[in-house]
Amino acid sequence: MADMPTVIRSSLKTVTRWIQRWQNWLMGTALILAVLVGCRLWPHQPLRGWFPSSTAVYDDKGRLLRLTLSSDQQYRLWVPLKDISPQLVQGVLLHEDRWYAWHPGFNPYGLLRGAWVTYVRHGAPQGGSTITMQLARLLWGLNTRTPMGKLRQLGRAVELELFYSKREILQAYLNDAPYGANVQGVGTASLVYFGKPASQLTLPEALTLVVIPQDPSRRLQAGQGASNDALISRGVTGARNRLYDAWVQKYPQDASWKPLFALPLTLRPLNRLPFEAPHAVEQALASQQISDDSGKPMLTTTIDLDLQKSVQRQIALYVKRNASRGINNASAILIDTRDMGIKAMVGSADYRDASIQGQVNGTLAKRSPGSTLKPFIYALGFDQGILQPQTVLRDVPTAFGPYTPENFDGNFLGPITATQALIRSRNIPAVWVASQLHQPSLYDFLQQSGISRMASEQHYGLSLVLGGGEVSMQELAGLYAMLANHGVLRPLRLRADEPEVAGTRMLSEEATFMVMDILRQNPRPDDSVSMQSMRMPVYWKTGTSWAFRDAWTAGSVGPYVLVVWVGNFDGSGNPAFVGVDTAAPLFFQIIDALHAEHVPMDEPIGHMPANLKRVQICLASGNLPTQWCPQKGMTWFIPGKSPIKVDDIYRPVVIDDATGDAACPPYDGKRTHVEVYEFWPSDLQHVFQQAGMPRRAPPTNLACQGGQRIDGSAPSITSPLRGSTYTLRLKQLDEERIPFTATSDADAHALYWFVDDAYVGRSSPNELMYWQPHSAGRYTIRVVDDHGRADQRLLDINLVD
Repeated sequence: MADMPTVIRSSLKTVTRWIQRWQNWLMGTALILAVLVGCRLWPHQPLRGWFPSSTAVYDDKGRLLRLTLSSDQQYRLWVPLKDISPQLVQGVLLHEDRWYAWHPGFNPYGLLRGAWVTYVRHGAPQGGSTITMQLARLLWGLNTRTPMGKLRQLGRAVELELFYSKREILQAYLNDAPYGANVQGVGTASLVYFGKPASQLTLPEALTLVVIPQDPSRRLQAGQGASNDALISRGVTGARNRLYDAWVQKYPQDASWKPLFALPLTLRPLNRLPFEAPHAVEQALASQQISDDSGKPMLTTTIDLDLQKSVQRQIALYVKRNASRGINNASAILIDTRDMGIKAMVGSADYRDASIQGQVNGTLAKRSPGSTLKPFIYALGFDQGILQPQTVLRDVPTAFGPYTPENFDGNFLGPITATQALIRSRNIPAVWVASQLHQPSLYDFLQQSGISRMASEQHYGLSLVLGGGEVSMQELAGLYAMLANHGVLRPLRLRADEPEVAGTRMLSEEATFMVMDILRQNPRPDDSVSMQSMRMPVYWKTGTSWAFRDAWTAGSVGPYVLVVWVGNFDGSGNPAFVGVDTAAPLFFQIIDALHAEHVPMDEPIGHMPANLKRVQICLASGNLPTQWCPQKGMTWFIPGKSPIKVDDIYRPVVIDDATGDAACPPYDGKRTHVEVYEFWPSDLQHVFQQAGMPRRAPPTNLACQGGQRIDGSAPSITSPLRGSTYTLRLKQLDEERIPFTATSDADAHALYWFVDDAYVGRSSPNELMYWQPHSAGRYTIRVVDDHGRADQRLLDINLVD
């Protein structure tokens, strides 16, 4: 009993020692855990950021358009582990590092076995590297052929294990592993060799990519010299099939794949990587860089590769057929108006042809649009109540101040409806309509529509109507898409991640409907009836720039807007560059090809604007018909906006039966009858006379001494323009003269001119009269015909040295 305290004390000491040992172990373990946690929490660069990435550019259906080189000239595409085939991941672990989940970055057994084989038995060098060690060699560029290099690799591997998780390390290895030449990572290799994402690999394809990194140069070169263009690699096949044997032992359910492993292995060579839609891809990549999204490895565009190839093919064929006419280059852009996505962009006839500067993106180049802006002039005129589709305009020689435009063919047609003036692209009527526009003018409209790099409005004047400014194909396509979208302007989209926006209304639904109805009536240049059989209306307009530098055709069909340009990037002209003769045939060839290839061309379901009516008019004047009008028709009319007045071309004249002259009132007791005469304005009478079609002059009777009354139109001053300012040189003031002209009714024989109520001269209808100013200032110009009808306007004179 006396020994009991000793036993107890001894037991207590033992327990105490065990407690102290456990405390030491716990403290040591806690310290190790704290170090591990600290390493993980310590700020460090993500493994993804160690190397620059390529960008894979896709079309709207996920087809690869291009895989770009990274900044260090490697094909390296980062793919998250979740997007890599699980069979490939398991194959890598089976082939490279079966104990990956358990070791701290290195496998002692593997290292000892590798050292024994390499240095003791002097066999083929074996490194015994784990996945972590291989990643360390790739990241730090280590030379592991020497013992010292191997030690550095071990240290870096442990460092990786301390700072990164096993999943992060495995993911980084799969994305950085070498796959021959300058191909790195399974995502890149899958696209290069099999043309598919890493998530869609079959078992034979996955195991193929597993074995390549072991010796990519030797294994990929083993099959060079195969008879076909593909790379048939026997070296890869042997290694893959040996790995498959080991795979089946672990995954016996995959034994059914064995017949596929007996087939020849075909890998697409690196030089067969897709290089599609190059201009669109370059623009999309540039846009991505501007928006700070350049780090993203994947870029999806709105391009439809089928449509792109179809448009590209038609341009190549057209240029080849017309090379003898000096047509060597063309561009085209196709827009889906439903989402404003660019479905095809062909910036030049051949991207690789340096002789035509093929790498230039013609859809971005600023060019004179010729007459392709005329539809918007008429649409603005409809909206501002200046005219309606059957308004009769004057296609006659006209001076708009110092600007005297001519028609493309050098001829004048006289009276012409707005519809025919737009279809036949007459210049004089279009300039007149533009001269009447206000709030907005054509210049304001183009600026508000986003046309870039425009000079001042004074720089262009009215020449802007006929292509005096410059637009790009993409800007023009946006304007025509606005017409197709009922007057709402929406931005074009080339990247799928660009949001669709509601847009801004620029024109009323009524105005765009009327313009589109006119463009629909424009006949095909080849007089083909195929479009009618297709029941597919085409709304289109051509344009030709000054000196035959640019030939254009722009329009819409179904849900698409197509713009075509033919010309030279160096700006040199060619008489063949006429819109209707050169660009229009290509435009319709593209449309016919798309239809033949079963591209849906059904027009989006639309509706006629509610505030649009049909009214009857007299065809000769476009005004409301009287009982004297011989030919009547219908026109679209916007109530409260479109101009409508009663026809005054056809007027009754009471004729004295005895003399054949106009009878003087009162008519009681006289033998008279009524005849209807055409009272055309003086400028149109002159055109009829020049064309050999003089109109019968209405009879007059001077003896009536004013008792005869025939209501007619007042004269209209055509020069100077309303609101115009003339700037004259002070030194040449005595030689400067300003032309006065006016149109008058058929019953007028003389025009009298006044400046600030001072009489300055007399002229015949449609005859020029010149006035010489003596000082600067604002003047009131007034003209009175011999029936007392008058017109007037203000004129500003500025003097400069």
